[in-house]
Amino acid sequence: MEPLKFEDLNLSKEMRKAIESMGFEEATPIQSEAIPLILEGKDVIGQAQTGTGKTVAFGIPILEMIQPKNKKPQAIILCPTRELAIQVAEELKKLSKYKKDVSVLPIYGGQPIDRQIFALKKGVQIIIGTPGRTIDHIQRGNLKLDNVKIVVLDEADEMLDMGFIEDIETILKETPKERQTLLFSATMPRLILELTKKYQRNPQMAKVVHKQLTVPNVEQVYFEVRESMKLEALSRLIDMHDLKLSLVFCNTKRKVDEVVANLQVRGYLADGLHGDMTQAQRDRVMGKFRSNAFEILVATDVAARGIDVDGIEAVFNYDLPQNEEYYVHRIGRTARMGKSGRAFTFAVGKDVYKLREIQTYANIKIARQKLPSVNDVEEIRLGAFLDKVKEQIEKGGLDHYTNLIERLINEDYASVDIAAALLKLNMGADNAVPGTGTGMDDRYDDSFHDAPTREEMARLFINIGRSQRIDVKDVLGAIAGETGIPGKRIGKIDIFDKYTFVDVPDKFADDVVNIMNNNQIKGNKISIERANKK
Repeated sequence: MEPLKFEDLNLSKEMRKAIESMGFEEATPIQSEAIPLILEGKDVIGQAQTGTGKTVAFGIPILEMIQPKNKKPQAIILCPTRELAIQVAEELKKLSKYKKDVSVLPIYGGQPIDRQIFALKKGVQIIIGTPGRTIDHIQRGNLKLDNVKIVVLDEADEMLDMGFIEDIETILKETPKERQTLLFSATMPRLILELTKKYQRNPQMAKVVHKQLTVPNVEQVYFEVRESMKLEALSRLIDMHDLKLSLVFCNTKRKVDEVVANLQVRGYLADGLHGDMTQAQRDRVMGKFRSNAFEILVATDVAARGIDVDGIEAVFNYDLPQNEEYYVHRIGRTARMGKSGRAFTFAVGKDVYKLREIQTYANIKIARQKLPSVNDVEEIRLGAFLDKVKEQIEKGGLDHYTNLIERLINEDYASVDIAAALLKLNMGADNAVPGTGTGMDDRYDDSFHDAPTREEMARLFINIGRSQRIDVKDVLGAIAGETGIPGKRIGKIDIFDKYTFVDVPDKFADDVVNIMNNNQIKGNKISIERANKK
């Protein structure tokens, strides 16, 4: 079955907006099969592995059928562990971001029950619970399920393995017989099949066979970084490994545009690929990438489907993929035709837990590495260049160039000084030797590139945004051009419809405000001030 695009499903505008903000463009196989069936009101048996997107498969239809004005529980999702209950609740809260008056409550052991009782009394439409704590609330009279329209048994095989069969049946008996029942499980043992016969009506099967995953000859590492350091990390790694052709994955179309703009400002040849582009635009970008007209392609997962370009040296997971399958698809873009490749992943905060799931799912090892410093990058670049010099000496054929050097020696220049000057010119006219503190070139000015890790940043408010058709490059270029602050020293830029926030080093913030106030960005007169002034 061909994966569905979410835009092809008859979903509310609030749901479509939430899906887009989460970076989803296309449904996973289990979502493609299950969502239409659930939306039709069918009972469904979903067989799929963890990490295939099944929470979204039942979460979207549940949220679409909730009646916001009715504050009684209308859906209950049973999970085997508190960790899964919390995870499902977090996913549903993201999906319900733009749906007003829809509340989601996880109930599980280990959390004070008084807090859960208070939330239940206020009214909640979606319950995500572990069997034991759910029965506890039912027996206390805190939770009544007589208004429930849909029940989900998530990871049913694990619940049965943990001995929850009697608890599940107790809870199901508290719900109306005329309900919709969904069961999701990685395996289908006999007890589950008996459960489906007993509690489901003419269930439809949505089955995704777990494919044997193969990981090519790819060196896989990850770096723990802050969101604001991702661009710097990307730049260092590209230069450190002297990459000529790289593929960078982001989860949203907006992030693709931002990363492309920031890379271009830094002097890289980069272009983007995402779902908002026409087919003609995509074909044009891919044509240039295949002909090496630019070196870095930034793309979303869906837009990158079908990319089959030889010579991609590295894949970057700028954002961690939304599900485990996508990780394997991404890194498979490199190491083609028997060649080796690299896969670099940036992990922010809780991403490290998701990485563990990816490693388990794909049976791979992703090693943690420390982000190379500016001096590390330059030492490696110099080492690689000197290796090429040695190789050229071994090849010979240098007579013409030897004669030119001898001319300079005859003018009283020392041969070692001539060699050092040529090395400096080759590596960048304004470079200094690594370790001197002056940096190798503008891209490696240590005074500002590591600034986010050691100096305070100030957040500034600007009174224009997307409504004035400005983007990251416009803001970055205007501030850098007018104030003289290198663009790479400017931090995160968040553009909203009617205003923008930008981070700059705190010690320059007042100067930026004074210089930029009443200035213009893309023809728009601006007002700029410190955000959250005390």
